[in-house]
Amino acid sequence: MSVKLEGPGQSGFAGDDPKLKKDFGTIGLLFTAIGSIIGSGWLFSSLHASEQAGPAAIVSWVVGTIMFLLIGLSYAELGVMFPRSGGVARYPHYAWGSFASYSMGWVTWLACAAVASVEVSAVLTYATSYLPWLEHSNATLTGWGLLIAIAIMALFVAINYLGVRWFARINNVLVWWKLGMIVLVIVAILVSAFHGINFHLTTKDGSGFAPYGLKSAFEAIPAAGIAFSFLGWRQGIELAGETNNPKRNVPLTLIGSVLICGILYILLQIAFIGAQSPHALAQHGWHDVGSLISLGSTAGNFSPLAVLASVLGMSWLAGLLYADAFISPGDTGLIYTSVTARMSYAMGRNRNAPRVLAHVNDNGVPWPSLILAWVVGCIFFLPFPSWQALVGIVTSLTVLSFGSGAIALLTFRKQIPDQERPYRQGGVWVIAPLALLSTNLIMYWAGWDQVWKMMVAVAIGYVLLVIFQVTDTRKRAPQLDFKYGWWVLIWFGGITLVSWLGSYSGISDVKEAGQADLYGFNGGIIANVILTIVVLAVAWKCQLPGHRVQAILDLPDEDEVVAGEPPVRT
Repeated sequence: MSVKLEGPGQSGFAGDDPKLKKDFGTIGLLFTAIGSIIGSGWLFSSLHASEQAGPAAIVSWVVGTIMFLLIGLSYAELGVMFPRSGGVARYPHYAWGSFASYSMGWVTWLACAAVASVEVSAVLTYATSYLPWLEHSNATLTGWGLLIAIAIMALFVAINYLGVRWFARINNVLVWWKLGMIVLVIVAILVSAFHGINFHLTTKDGSGFAPYGLKSAFEAIPAAGIAFSFLGWRQGIELAGETNNPKRNVPLTLIGSVLICGILYILLQIAFIGAQSPHALAQHGWHDVGSLISLGSTAGNFSPLAVLASVLGMSWLAGLLYADAFISPGDTGLIYTSVTARMSYAMGRNRNAPRVLAHVNDNGVPWPSLILAWVVGCIFFLPFPSWQALVGIVTSLTVLSFGSGAIALLTFRKQIPDQERPYRQGGVWVIAPLALLSTNLIMYWAGWDQVWKMMVAVAIGYVLLVIFQVTDTRKRAPQLDFKYGWWVLIWFGGITLVSWLGSYSGISDVKEAGQADLYGFNGGIIANVILTIVVLAVAWKCQLPGHRVQAILDLPDEDEVVAGEPPVRT
């Protein structure tokens, strides 16, 4: 049986949220994803990828684009079949019950909550070139810097509180700026300085297109910020409940945002590599490319591309890039404030978090979740000693949450074969396993130093789950369905074991202290293939029966929790 909703603004697809406004059109949803992808990462990733892989950094971007395209494709059918905001946390709820959905929801929410703070911190770091009193010498915020950071986060909340229509209008303008800046930088660098010899140059460290081997190109995907630069594609899923035409807009956003940004990033990397001095590269090598464009200067700490533009004699472009160093991270922070609220909203509707988080205002915005996003985001501004490492953990946590979509895509084909699928993804038995493998490989290449910290964060989430279950005196929480969701522990444990048995730490070319160092790069790929097969098999066996899935979809509290009358069902 298919659930159909009736009422103003409803599209009629199963799973529409009755109180959320359907104000995201085609461009609005697509630009939200693009705006989220193009944050502070594009200002730095070309440099870091070049330092790690040399010209083979182009391979890093191509492979990264393909990986995230596969992951995005695994969600296209789900996003149209169940266009519900916070979908990354809600699809596991339908497929395996509350324990699996809480596991995915927790890691996703934690990652999203930190991203807005990371982007605001980036804005303030750039601003210290003009306002040095914002930060201490150790890069932590001063008292005034902390107040301004909190105020910026509050501004994000205020804009989001007005509703998605205002949010989309502001974001559309900022995204046009960001797209224009990337195209301008690519064209300006290619025209002013391009040395084709750099792509096969002999340096002190090696020669040819891949002076450090193709291994370094794959490891650069998480290490150089390439994976971080693609995380924003998810907005097509997280905001799917607020678009007016899911069948068209969701697949277009998932595929279009990755392809558009991937092509731009690849071209930017080509331009960056070609702009370097061949003579200096031959003497110093790609590992020192940062120093070759004067990144030892104070200004270089804020925008490598701006310093490169200055070195090439384009001071006008450098000025625009310094301005963009405020706009790009600021827009991404605005978007992630919205997404973080939708994640806790989804967990509230799943009933494995307090129901108040699912309340919405007259503008169709989950305002308690917005307040929570602001409070938690401000906590991340505290001077944690390993703040830079936290960015890597955020990336790993986010990528981890993506993997469940590929598995759910397959299990739904068996659980609810008669469910209406306005968009049916072809080749799922190829796309879904490759998407899960991509997820596992990105986390593996992030290294043991990130994986063990990520799993500590996951363990903290389970402690909070126990507390929530014990204190739920009104018995509002759903049954955990642990017998169906326990496979998640196999997956998390497998990720930890595969990383520990490997030799890549994520912080150097030598193994981290305590690692087994049982296999190298190729062995790590084989181990992740085995892990992918095992996880798919166990998750397939553990799936909820079809009638239980339909019961969850039909659950009245899913609609009543947001207050107001539930929609009419037919």
